[in-house]
Order: sequence, then structure tokens, then C-alpha cells
Amino acid sequence: MSAASVWSRYVKPQQATQIAPTEPFNLLRWFSLISFIIISVVAFGLGTISTRFLVNESLERDAMLSAQFIQSVAQGEIRHHGLTGMQIGDVLAAAQYAMLTDETTQNRHRARSEFLDHLTHLPDSLLTTIYSPARVVVWSTNRQLVGKRITDDEALEEAFNSRGQVFAKYSEVEEGRSEQQFLRAPSMFFIENYIPLMDDQGNVLAMVEIYKEPVDLIERVNRGYRIIWLATAIGGFLIYFALYWIVRRASALLASQQNQLVANKTYVGLVEMSTAVAHSLRNPLASIRSSAELAQVVLGQPAQQYNADIISQVDRMSGWVRDLLLCLRPLRGESEQIEPMAAVHDALNGFDQQLSRSNIQVEVIDEPTPRVVSHQLLLAQVLNSVIANAIEAMPDGGRLVIQAQLDESRQWLQLTLDDTGMGMSRQQEMMAFKSFYTTKHGGLGIGLTMVKQIMERFGGTVSLTSREQKGTRVCLSFKVVGQGDNAT
Repeated sequence: MSAASVWSRYVKPQQATQIAPTEPFNLLRWFSLISFIIISVVAFGLGTISTRFLVNESLERDAMLSAQFIQSVAQGEIRHHGLTGMQIGDVLAAAQYAMLTDETTQNRHRARSEFLDHLTHLPDSLLTTIYSPARVVVWSTNRQLVGKRITDDEALEEAFNSRGQVFAKYSEVEEGRSEQQFLRAPSMFFIENYIPLMDDQGNVLAMVEIYKEPVDLIERVNRGYRIIWLATAIGGFLIYFALYWIVRRASALLASQQNQLVANKTYVGLVEMSTAVAHSLRNPLASIRSSAELAQVVLGQPAQQYNADIISQVDRMSGWVRDLLLCLRPLRGESEQIEPMAAVHDALNGFDQQLSRSNIQVEVIDEPTPRVVSHQLLLAQVLNSVIANAIEAMPDGGRLVIQAQLDESRQWLQLTLDDTGMGMSRQQEMMAFKSFYTTKHGGLGIGLTMVKQIMERFGGTVSLTSREQKGTRVCLSFKVVGQGDNAT
């Protein structure tokens, strides 16, 4: 068996068992989906319950008003025609009573006719029927139903047994119900009302059944539908977007904190490693420099040039180690009230010779400025770093303009340093404040990083804008000392 076949036997199964990396949990996406489903279900449930309650309450109210109207008409007809002591059931009965006088009989006939006329002209009525206690149709707007006995009508039986009004709602005519023989077909849903007519002892003498297609009620119910569903939809969307905004802010905050935690862990590891390397390099560099200085004295002229180069490079590496340790060291010092322009002049005095040698003109727009919150030594380090960068960006001469001015709120002082140097590309501008990023030959790339750390240490900010062959602007923003500041 060849080595290649043995390798394929053992490697391929191992590759097949590799586990694909799992996708991190997306809080915002899952919350958006689940909360939308839950809020939609709750809103739909509330809307359904509300509309059903609206319909039931409206129908019950309409049935109650119809019952009150019919019962009031019946009592009114009896009183109007002087039939005191007679019940409405006696008036509606078709039988003739021999003991009644002719006048009473005529009044009874007129009361019956007028009461039935009221029932005939009820608004929105599809069919009106009167039942005797024997469930026989005594009278109906559909004359074909008169004389029929209705059986197996649960709603009619419930009305007689409960001695109260009963109502029901229908969406379409049921073919199995013989009493639903309307003179005209309903165009939408209709309701059925059973209204009992009782004597003084509470016995049901007759039952009035009214089928209605309440157009006005339907219109009001439909308006209620639209209002309820619109309010439910708007409320649901408002709750959803409010919760979505809160969770989006929380998700962004968690992501920021997670990134900051990773950055802090990385920075701590970098500090430990860099400190160990820097301390380890110091002793060898010192030994190399001492040996080179001794060799420079002992050896002849040709070797002295090489020894000088060794000493120069060792000094440069020692400067890197010093700067690295300075960058990694925690910032110390309490905030102070600093005169910013005085600090600028002190920093420029240290660069007099370099500015003259590089043929750079400096213009300081010196205006009265309030004191700012910073630290004297650390602010000097910031200005030295920024001015040094500006000098290096103008090897063939140029112009450096320094100006300070308050913003509109008068709570921040903007100190800008503009040079006419080589400038930066867009990518270089975006990477300017990254640690250990530099475009200088032999540079370490920690100068602007330290500037940013110092400015943020005292509540300020630093920003940089640049254009290639046009120059660079560095803006240092300081908090202005207020009456409540305790900086000393």
C-alpha cells in the first residue's frame, strides 16, 4: 500500500468530522421576529374580543329597545281603547267572547288592528310573527305562516320558558327553519328577537318574533369594527417599534461593551508582552552600547565609523523602548486648570531651532481664551507630539497656524493646528489613531495614540482631517472650566 493511500485513509475521515463554526446569536433579529408574532397574536385576539363584545352589546341593546317599544305599544293600545282589565293576549286572540258588549268588541278589534299595524310598519323588519302559548302562529306579516304550529325551535322554547327576551344573529337564511319565510331576502346579516307579552302574574300570553335587518345598527357596527381594528393595529405597531428601539439600543450597547471587553483583553495582553520584551531588551542594548563605545576607543579609525553606527542604532532602539513603556504606562495626574495658549507658546519654544532649520513659519492667533481642564505635563506631551508631526510633514518648509476658539455652547474650546505639509490619504487618515500604525521610516506609531488617550483622560477629544498635498488639521477639544469645576 502506498503512502498516499494510507494518508487518504486517515486524513479524509478526520476532515469529514470537522464541525462548522456556529453563527453567533443575533438578539435583534430574533427579538424582532418573536415580538412581532407575539404582538400580532395579542393584537388580533384583543381586536377579535373587542369586536365580538361590540356586536353582542349592540344586538342586546337593540333587542331591549325593541322589546320595550312593543310592550309599551301593547299597554298603550289597551289604555287608549278603554280595555282595562283585559290583557294583550286576549286582544290578539282570534276567538270572539259572547260576554263582551258591542262597544268593547269594537274597541278590542281596533286595538288589535292598530297594534298589528304598528308591528307591520316596524323599521328594518323582514318578518314579524306572533305565537300563542301553544306555539301556533296567531298573526304574521307573511300570511302563509298563520295557523302553523312551530316545533323544534330552540330559541322560541327558550323565550317561553325563560319569560324574557331572546335574540340571535344570523348571517344567512337557514333552509330548515320553516318560520324564516321572509317577504324579501336580506342583503347582509340579520337578527331575530323574541319579545314576550305577559299578564300581571308574569304568564306569557303571546310571543312576538321579529326578524330585522338593522341597517343603521350595521353601519354603526362596521364603524366600530374599523375604529377597533385601526386602534389595535396602531397600538400594536407603536408597542412593537418602541420595544424594537429599546432592544436595538440595548443590542448596540451590548455589542459595544463586548468589543470593548475584547479590546481591553487584547490591550492587557499586549501591555504584558510589550513590557516583558522592553525590559528584556534594555540590558542587552546597554551591553551592546558599552562594548561599542569601548571598541571605538581601542580600535583604529576604520572601525570607529561602524561603532558609531552601532551606538546610533542602539540609541534609537532605546528610544523606542522608552516610548513604548511610556505609552503602556497608566496615565497619572489629577485634572488642572490650564491656560491653553500659554501651553502652546511653551511647546513652540522647544521647537524654535527645528522650525527655523525647516523654514516653517508659525502663526499663532492669540486671543483671550478661558482655562480648560487638562494636566500641565500631559498637555505638553500632546502639543509636542502634534507639533513634531507637523514639522516632519513639512521637510521643505511651510506654514503652521494655531488657533483657539469657543464653540456655540461655550462649554468646549477647540484648539486647531493646521499645517501645509504632504497630508495623508483617506486610508492613512482613518488609521491615524490606531496603535503601532505609522508611515514614518523608523517610527513606532504610538504618538497619536498617546494624544488620544491623554485627551480622553480629561474628558476631551481629538480629531484629524487631511488632504494629500494640501495639509493636515488636528483639532483638540477641551472642556472649559466652569464654576462648578473642582480642578486645581
